[in-house]
Amino acid sequence: MITHEVAPEAQCIPRFPVLALLHPREKTRLFILWLGLGVAGGMGVMRLFVLPSWSVTALVLGLLLVPALQKWRSDAHRWGHTVMVLSVLLAAQAFHSLEHAVQMFQYHVLHWPPFASSGLISAANAEWVHFLWNWGVVAVVGYLAWNGMRNVWAWLLLGWALAHAAEHSYMLVRYLGLAHELQQLGFPQISAQGLPGVLGRDGWLARSTTTQGTFICRLPGLTTASRIDVHFWWNTGEIVALLLAAHTFLRSHLSQLHAHSAQAH
Repeated sequence: MITHEVAPEAQCIPRFPVLALLHPREKTRLFILWLGLGVAGGMGVMRLFVLPSWSVTALVLGLLLVPALQKWRSDAHRWGHTVMVLSVLLAAQAFHSLEHAVQMFQYHVLHWPPFASSGLISAANAEWVHFLWNWGVVAVVGYLAWNGMRNVWAWLLLGWALAHAAEHSYMLVRYLGLAHELQQLGFPQISAQGLPGVLGRDGWLARSTTTQGTFICRLPGLTTASRIDVHFWWNTGEIVALLLAAHTFLRSHLSQLHAHSAQAH
């Protein structure tokens, strides 16, 4: 039973409800203000204390959390906590998609080596972070499905997110194993970060004894793409499915709010 207050904007169904949800509305000026302060302050602090460039991004994101938290609280008041959680996931995955796009630009356009093509926050390009992030996405999508976001796109999203998280689990296991071997050999300073997973060049699918001699180990892209390419497309599929699932769910949810509002009047 819907108990939260129905806001006036929830009484009409926007053509693109995802855009309506992501719009900062009355917090727009605050977002612009904190964004400007973050960029200006971050550049100054980076030069003053000789910090890495990713520190600017981290500072900007930290400052943007101030208006973002207020905006998400407003989302919960307008449309309920499930929609608020969806709003948070959309924002997080939007930034995550930007990270992957920046990595693709660094790798394919600037021709940086893979280890240097680490996006806007290079410190977060670690196996543990990837592992926790992707299983966190699975948990949030599961929560949304449990609370009503159940449509064909949502189930596709959940399956895709599970497969993506499973590959990162495989990569984490490989990373821990190689890191242990390097430590045993007396080379703890050498990083094991950046190993391929199931898909892509030198991945399990390409080098497994199970697939050797079959067409599977020669599939273009699936066994030949770089890790950066593979996970760009993993994330692209995830964000597309998320947008479609969110659109379908929000249309239905706002229709229910509209009907509830009409009955109340």
